[in-house]
Amino acid sequence: MNLKKVPTPMKYQLNKETKQQSESLIKTLKKFIPLLSGEKRELGFALLALLINSILQLVAPAIIGHAVDSYIVTKQFNGVLSSASFLLIIYLGSLVTSRMQTKLMGTVGQHLLFNLRNAIFQKLQQLPVAFFNQNKAGDLISRINNDTDKLNQFFSQSLMQFVGSIFMMTGAAIFIVALNPRLGSAALVPALGILIITNLLTAWVKQKNATSLKATGGMSAEIAESLNNFKVVVAFDRRDYFKAHFGEVNQTNFEAATSAGIANNIFTPIYGLAANLAQVIVLFYGIYLISQGQFTVGLLISYLTYLTRFYDPIRQLASLWSTFQVALAGWDRISEILALENDLPILKSDKTSKSKNVLEFSEVSFGYPDGKEILSNINFKLAEGKTYALVGPTGGGKTTTASLMARLFDPTKGTVLLNGTDIRQVSAAKRSSKIGFILQEPFLFSGTVRENILYGNNVHQKYSNKELLELIAKSNLQEIIKRFNDGLDTKVSAQGETMSLGQKQLIAFMRAVLRSPELLILDEATANIDTVTEQLLDEILKNLPKTTTKVVIAHRLNTIESADEIFFVNAGRIKRAGSLKHAIEMLMHGKKES
Repeated sequence: MNLKKVPTPMKYQLNKETKQQSESLIKTLKKFIPLLSGEKRELGFALLALLINSILQLVAPAIIGHAVDSYIVTKQFNGVLSSASFLLIIYLGSLVTSRMQTKLMGTVGQHLLFNLRNAIFQKLQQLPVAFFNQNKAGDLISRINNDTDKLNQFFSQSLMQFVGSIFMMTGAAIFIVALNPRLGSAALVPALGILIITNLLTAWVKQKNATSLKATGGMSAEIAESLNNFKVVVAFDRRDYFKAHFGEVNQTNFEAATSAGIANNIFTPIYGLAANLAQVIVLFYGIYLISQGQFTVGLLISYLTYLTRFYDPIRQLASLWSTFQVALAGWDRISEILALENDLPILKSDKTSKSKNVLEFSEVSFGYPDGKEILSNINFKLAEGKTYALVGPTGGGKTTTASLMARLFDPTKGTVLLNGTDIRQVSAAKRSSKIGFILQEPFLFSGTVRENILYGNNVHQKYSNKELLELIAKSNLQEIIKRFNDGLDTKVSAQGETMSLGQKQLIAFMRAVLRSPELLILDEATANIDTVTEQLLDEILKNLPKTTTKVVIAHRLNTIESADEIFFVNAGRIKRAGSLKHAIEMLMHGKKES
């Protein structure tokens, strides 16, 4: 019944190694074009303002030179005043256009940050459980917060300065060469040296920044992991280990950040030296030309001003280039996530099948990436309305089997059928409505008990508290809701830290039961609940619709003794255990083998 060969589970481990690459400026900038597709209007106005500002800045030196040669030398003070007035108008115009482009690009940067974080978060929502098993949450948080902010800083603060510097340099170079080609050629020689050095060092600078961002992500991951497990740290009195381990990560981050800082600032003294050399060349050569009667004092002043207009942007580029490399390294880390594809697609098929079995495994095998095979050629069927128990030693494959039932993973071979249909053909929404899954360690969101039990429940989402309480009573869950002081309005803190593990499990239990699933999977769902509460939940399970199929994974014998059928899971195999006594014998034998 396989529609096609099932692919091996994907490796979702994000790259830890940074590759040194050398790319042209144009090719590098093209990477950012998709990010700006929705900001064309603002970018257009910002570029127009930038162009006007650059023209105004380039006109000013020509006016100054003309004023010196035509008015100051001849002592025509009216001409000096008119030139000064004209310069004031130019500088005011430059101020207005500069302010305009700053405001526009600030808006572009914030829109970019907003859209990019949304895009990353939506992509994370689409990725399977395997991705989160293979990557640390702290590193993902760093990519969403830190790396996107680096891009925002570049686009809102540096991009227009970067483009403006290019405009100014180009215009100044044209004036320099046009005024005196020989002097201009000599003045631009240091710039050629800058171009060569920049081309040689760019890949190295990018690699250092990528390493620094990776180290920052690693530190975020370490902090998140340590704080989540701080209870264990305190219980074992191992704050020294926590401190030492964090110290190592912090030191790694410090060294990477220091190396990146050195790399980012390496261009500044080089560009400054080139600018000073160019001024020396122009000054001495210009004085020589004046002595030969081939140049005027006013032209030399204009020339030196244009030289400043050319080399000052280069000095700015020294810092802007490093900002650009940081943004590019951040974009590489972000695009790595955006390029991922879910390896659990919904397959299309015109064939429809019906079956009396709620779920069926047909020659199913499964193994994690770079790991051994967990299940091998498994075949079994789950009939409607029956209760099945999965028993076996720790690590035998019980939870993996349950995860395949809920399609948290796809098998590497074989087919899982839901109501006779390949589960890969069933939409996520439909699959979720048919299958309820209660985990051993439930996760709660900050909010209220009501919000948590209705999470993902589109059918009852708009119910009033009165309607919801009636539904809870109808589902025989009223005794559970009484366990919470404020009932449905009981506050739940982040991850339910203000509640006991048993209370969190009760909420997870209500969340699953209220969805009225056809198949209810309980993975050690009563492991953290007292005996009285367990009896209450057992009574509720017995009162579920007769059509509800239940799969119970548990180590407590009283939990599985009422099962219609018991499966023993171990060493990649699933065998029917028959009676409870036989299941216990197989379990004891399996533990000895382990």
